[in-house]
Amino acid sequence: MQLHISPSMRSIKISSNNGLRVLMKIDVAARHISYRTLFHTILILAFVLPFVFIITALVTLEGANKCSSADCLGRRIGPRFLGRVDDSGKLVKDFYKILNQVITDEIPGGLKLPDSFSQLVSELKNNQYDAKKFAFSLRAMMEKLEREIRESRFSELMNRHFAASSIPKGLYCLSLRLTDEYSSNAHAHRQLPPPELLPVLSNNSYCHFVLSTDNILAASVVVASVVQSSPDPEKVVFHVITDKKTYAGMHSWFALNPVAPIIIEVKGVHQFDWLTRENVPVLEAIESHDGIRNYYHGNHIAGINLSDTTPRTFASKLQARSPKYISLLNHIRIYLPELFPDLDKVVFLDDDVVIQRDLSPLWEIDLQGKVNGAIETCKGEDEWVMSKHFKNYFNFSHPLIAKHLDPDECAWAYGMNIFDLRAWRKTNIRKTYHFWLKENLKSNLTMWKLGTLPPALIAFRGFVHPIDPSWHMLGLGYQSKANIENVKRAAVIHYNGQLKPWLEIGFEHLRPFWTKYVNYSNDFVRSCHILEW
Repeated sequence: MQLHISPSMRSIKISSNNGLRVLMKIDVAARHISYRTLFHTILILAFVLPFVFIITALVTLEGANKCSSADCLGRRIGPRFLGRVDDSGKLVKDFYKILNQVITDEIPGGLKLPDSFSQLVSELKNNQYDAKKFAFSLRAMMEKLEREIRESRFSELMNRHFAASSIPKGLYCLSLRLTDEYSSNAHAHRQLPPPELLPVLSNNSYCHFVLSTDNILAASVVVASVVQSSPDPEKVVFHVITDKKTYAGMHSWFALNPVAPIIIEVKGVHQFDWLTRENVPVLEAIESHDGIRNYYHGNHIAGINLSDTTPRTFASKLQARSPKYISLLNHIRIYLPELFPDLDKVVFLDDDVVIQRDLSPLWEIDLQGKVNGAIETCKGEDEWVMSKHFKNYFNFSHPLIAKHLDPDECAWAYGMNIFDLRAWRKTNIRKTYHFWLKENLKSNLTMWKLGTLPPALIAFRGFVHPIDPSWHMLGLGYQSKANIENVKRAAVIHYNGQLKPWLEIGFEHLRPFWTKYVNYSNDFVRSCHILEW
């Protein structure tokens, strides 16, 4: 801004910096103004103009648009001279007051909701709403959206549960093809292991692994991963236990795809003389009990109040109702001392694991007289996976549970366990396991819901020796944010959870750790289009 005084001292102009625009002009008549008056005028302007500059700078710093005229400048700085300030803060407070009021009030029954936010804004523009009605409409729209998202999440969990409980077409094809091969191909029917190697099955100088499964492809991956990770595979014996319907297909796979020098034994539960109804009466009762069968095979939403249930809790309840939990194969590990009477130590593996490191050092661990070498799951880097205590598995409102158990006691994991069978035979673990299964059956499953681990947590109390967590990494079947570097370093990775790597719903970034052990060159795998999505 520039000040110009004419040579005759008869006029004063205030113009913009470039001199092109005159902001103010004062004509002075000689007869009406003295030099003294002019001097005072200039002096006043000298004081006023710096304040004008300062206010203009403040307007600019606060983000106001640049003024291109004195009129614009006046509109910007005028309210400040008049003591007026921006009242947007008051507007926000008033709107918050209205919102706070509609939170507690009931939404009017006849309120018609717009189909979209843009329609809401359009109707507001056309003065169809007052502030309170607008707030009610906004609240109703958000609550409707929340309900739809919640219902969608529960539907997703249900669909995932059904996908996890079903058998993929490729795996079903593989089992049928191999079963047919067992009856028509002499090589598929040959004895496993060969007669000359039968004594090795009870030789304690070997590392004995036990795998219980009805999933042929999963079994092949577990065995292949052990072969590739072991520096001394000729000292490894695998005892594969399966059910009667899968036995022929399982036997065919390992007969036609030898994994020498590892020694493989395949047995069906029907081939163990010890597994009689007299020795496993509780499991027989579980499989035949109508209420139990309805719980695991019936309507999985019945009795669940979805409005009071979080998606994570709902997912846990669905997983607890997997039919595999009433299968004898899932309980078979509690009978290991009787099924393998000549063995001293075994490592029991679940079928959803992959072995990435030599496991032979497990046989050298001093269990200090304990029976079960397992990782604890109550402490670790992953707070979701490694935060399990007894309170996560048991209903402590049940008097029997509250009386005998501590809710804060640390839990441990199945999936990869080193069992000292000699020490086990001196305990009453199996008897305790059966007792608590019976009690839970009597209470209509009100003591616990989730599978075979809860009764084992009770039966093995005082008989568990914690081993280093690096031996066994859990959660790859439900934790999408698993640390990849930890996955690479773990001796055994465990896809526990619903999202198994052989299912289409499995995590894509975690699947390669499993699929690298699938024999894609196998004719049966190719013809059944395994894992082709």
